[in-house]
Amino acid sequence: MVTRRMPPLRALEAFVRVVRLGSAKAAASELALSPSALSRRLGTLEDFTGKRLFTRQHQAMKLTDDGQAFFDVVSPKLEELAQAIESQLDHSQVLRLHLGVPSLFGGQRLFPRLPELRKLHPRLHIDIDTSANLESRVGDTLDAAIILAKEPDPALYSIRLDRNKLYAIVSQETAKEIGAVPDAEKLSKQTFLVHNNLPESLDAWKTAIGFAELDAAAIDHFDSGQLILEAAAQGLGIALMHADHFTRANDKRLARLFDIDVESPYSYWFVCRPKDLESRAVKIFHEWLLKAGL
Repeated sequence: MVTRRMPPLRALEAFVRVVRLGSAKAAASELALSPSALSRRLGTLEDFTGKRLFTRQHQAMKLTDDGQAFFDVVSPKLEELAQAIESQLDHSQVLRLHLGVPSLFGGQRLFPRLPELRKLHPRLHIDIDTSANLESRVGDTLDAAIILAKEPDPALYSIRLDRNKLYAIVSQETAKEIGAVPDAEKLSKQTFLVHNNLPESLDAWKTAIGFAELDAAAIDHFDSGQLILEAAAQGLGIALMHADHFTRANDKRLARLFDIDVESPYSYWFVCRPKDLESRAVKIFHEWLLKAGL
């Protein structure tokens, strides 16, 4: 019997993460590696295969034709291996769900209701991940995710959880300074606070209030819902967030700027791979989520 040389599994993992995330920086963060350590792992895999898998230009990495062919062959096999190992684990005591959740959704909508789920399914335990690139990690490090997006990846199973209005949210003091009627001169002196998951929110809001060409004094970007609301409460600018975020925050320091309805281009979605709906943990959470009306 011929003993085959085993491929470097950590290097394979690094390779697949880079391809799926589309970014070496994101992959290094996911794996808790320095950029140089990630590069060494990829180099190890290229040495093993004898092929150039990426072209490297400055900070960008692009798959070569050999790299794409290698990924197309290896990725399904790694998935089969993961499923084979999963099938041998003892699930008699605990059902484990790896769930990606935006932190604001988790704090405002999910966690207040999780005790209900625990009572119904005490064996289900959920590992919560609030870091970036949730959608791209579904099927890799995540079993499922709740994402804030215009439209999810069509390759994933998805169900929309809400539709919402965009609110311009400010401190009570800022609301008094700006007034109840949109004024281009006053607004042009303001800093706008935009969440990374809602990049088109500012343009949608400006168009709706009749000032599509408005130039703000500055636009500050946030990756945390809690922090963007706190920044608004501290008078640091005008936060563009959902009506639901404003209502659930129930923060007396905050006010809605103008009484104008603006449809949000974004919704919360539950996403997972279609085949993972058959997984016991995903199935339980999915069914409960829909019944709970989160």
